[in-house]
Amino acid sequence: MASIARRNLFEDIPRFLVAQAGIMFAVSLVTIQVGVLSGFVRSVGLLIDRSAADIWVANQDMVEQELTLPLPASLLSQAQQVQGVERAEALALGGGIWRSPEGKISSVRIFGFDPNGQLFNDFEILSGNLKDVQQPYQVVVDRSRLNSLSVQQVGNTATIGSLPVKVVGITRDSQSIASSAYLFTSLENAKAYTTGNRTANLDCRMNNGQFLCRNVYESEPGNASVKPTPLAANDPISYILVRARSGQDLDQLKQRLNQTLPNTRAYTRAEMATRTRNYWVRRTGVGFILGLGATVGVIVGMVIVGQILYSSVSDHIKEYATLKAMGVPDRVIYSIIIQQSLWMAILGYFPSLALCWGLGTWTYATQGIAILITPFSAIAIFGITLLMCVGSALFAIQKVTRVDPAIVFKS
Repeated sequence: MASIARRNLFEDIPRFLVAQAGIMFAVSLVTIQVGVLSGFVRSVGLLIDRSAADIWVANQDMVEQELTLPLPASLLSQAQQVQGVERAEALALGGGIWRSPEGKISSVRIFGFDPNGQLFNDFEILSGNLKDVQQPYQVVVDRSRLNSLSVQQVGNTATIGSLPVKVVGITRDSQSIASSAYLFTSLENAKAYTTGNRTANLDCRMNNGQFLCRNVYESEPGNASVKPTPLAANDPISYILVRARSGQDLDQLKQRLNQTLPNTRAYTRAEMATRTRNYWVRRTGVGFILGLGATVGVIVGMVIVGQILYSSVSDHIKEYATLKAMGVPDRVIYSIIIQQSLWMAILGYFPSLALCWGLGTWTYATQGIAILITPFSAIAIFGITLLMCVGSALFAIQKVTRVDPAIVFKS
């Protein structure tokens, strides 16, 4: 009976091509939506995953990686003294306005870290040297944001506020899809860009039962000719990255950090990444929108495949009636239609997967947007494609179920 299914499928090549185009459209839509969602989820927590820190210490009001309140840098030395801590490093996040030599402006996110540290330096450098960010007003950028920053190569310059900036390195796979361009630099440079190279003190006090911190700056603007200054005890930082001693229980270490460092909360690397990803997927509605797009793709595919199969059954209704008149069991007739739908699923799935893989490679190389197709998602989408086509076949089967074998003998 499989030969009958193939004959019916390939008998009308134009109809077959239309059916396959519909399946490819539906499968591609589902694959792209799921791939974009997977790539998005991966990208927003990428820097956390890549860090070598076992624990991230944040302000108790932290929502996600880029939405948090500052901590005083003095807590860094306190964290280093906590039992079970092998190493502690500061990570500072800030924002600024990038102005290219042509006058174009862009919003940027500035990550300040210790270039000589060990907990936040896992970057894939394409050109330049990460260590160069130790020099005043020098940064590393991700290649996916070169066009938005009007940057072509290492050595290009621009300004952030009133301060100069020079690109000394280009990295890849370090940028969140959801955020402005990331700039990676030293803690001292990040402090200068965030404060305009003015002296900043973090003023922390209790207000209505809450511990609040704010930056208090000197009144005079910073001077670009002055080198950035090292972090002072009252300077703001965003996170304290902690590496635990070998054999140290992380839950116990989190408790000690929470007790020692006031108004903070410690998260393991996995907890921090999950918290950030859940924020973007659930609270921003990104997961719902992309999931809705995938659902629409499945519905469109079922409508197209169902219509093609129903039309095919209608064209061969006398053949099916003949089989029923000959006493062929209904299950055998139904299997012909289901096999036909399975062939359509297989022949539509693999070209779609190849198309989406090629599209994902292009978008990642040119736009920095990853359409992530994992083995698990590929298998899951193949299963969805099979269900979509077999489900559509059930509508066509209804017509065969109601056919009267007597029509064979009618003129």
